[in-house]
Amino acid sequence: MEALNSVAEVKVGDVVKGEVLAIDDNRQIIVGIEGAGVEGVIPLRELTSDRDADVNDLVKVGDVLDLVVVSTIGSDKEGGSYLLSKRRLEARRAWEEVASKYSVDDIVEVPVTQVVKGGLVVDVDGVRGFVPASMIENRFVQDLNQYKGQTIRAKIIEIDPAESRLILSRREVLNEERKEALERIFNELSVGDVVEGKVARMTNFGAFVDLGGVDGLVHVSEISHERVSQPSDVLSVGEDVKVKILGLDPERERISLSIKATQPGPWENIEENAPEGAVLEGTVKRVVDFGAFVEVFPGVEGLVHVSQISHKHVDNPADVLKAGDKVQVKVLDVNPERQRLSLSIKALEEAPARSEEGNNDERPRRQRRPRQDRAPKNYSTSEDEGSATLGDAFGDIFKKFD
Repeated sequence: MEALNSVAEVKVGDVVKGEVLAIDDNRQIIVGIEGAGVEGVIPLRELTSDRDADVNDLVKVGDVLDLVVVSTIGSDKEGGSYLLSKRRLEARRAWEEVASKYSVDDIVEVPVTQVVKGGLVVDVDGVRGFVPASMIENRFVQDLNQYKGQTIRAKIIEIDPAESRLILSRREVLNEERKEALERIFNELSVGDVVEGKVARMTNFGAFVDLGGVDGLVHVSEISHERVSQPSDVLSVGEDVKVKILGLDPERERISLSIKATQPGPWENIEENAPEGAVLEGTVKRVVDFGAFVEVFPGVEGLVHVSQISHKHVDNPADVLKAGDKVQVKVLDVNPERQRLSLSIKALEEAPARSEEGNNDERPRRQRRPRQDRAPKNYSTSEDEGSATLGDAFGDIFKKFD
């Protein structure tokens, strides 16, 4: 009768002590529950998470273990016993410790143990925690595998030991860090400052550079003095770069940066690299009505006026030249202040012999158009049309009055 009363005192969820009595052929541990006079069984899976472990290396007959009662096996009439677990008791105690140690809004450093479809599995002092994918970054993340094996800082946003539920957010930590970094950046830096940063990520329109918790944008046009089609063609993620601050917008939390502003300009020392009379090789970049723009150095273009293309009459420069052509040119004039370079192709060609009439143009005079009619009517001196002056466009006309 006393034994039956003792058995009744063992309930599912109770924490009991069990003495190892035997280990059977199925790697199950048979224990006697102290004070109850009944036996319990611990399958290997309830002893360790290592399915390949040797149970004899973990316990031996005579050991006394702290266990939790999981369920009953059989019935009292059949001499039933209990399913016991060491792992679940350890997990319960770990949960209790985490719950007593941490509260909601606490920040913890945790290793990422697994990447799953919906986010990251982390270890919080032995307790399984979860960081949903939407709470990993303050932006969309395509590939979560980059976080596997890393240790991250995250804030606990939900903890429920009864439901074994522990949810964390890394995004909230990043947002707080970014807010602090923004205050520091806008207080310490000014437009025109040159600082160092690290390329954080790239898009088609530019590269984001980490200045220490805050990203600034280097537009594709500010990466290099040379034309850049894709930022990834000249930069790589993680690369250290020197940038100049072009703009600070605290209200919109935006920082505009430039890499090319920290580098020597292509027009520096142009008088030494392309002095008047120098012969250079260049590439035709654009052909317009009044001539062609030829790049002689990266970022340096000069104008070959239509009158300087050939000794023969040229009505349309596109009939003679096209973008991509390699040409030899002679420097006629260089103006570094205005970033203008006047070039000539015909100056490197032998002039044809003049006819007896003193004119090598074989067209009848009535068919020749005055030079004035062939001058550009809407000539632009903007950078979009290249480096040229009105003198470049009407050079031959002015020479008549020398």
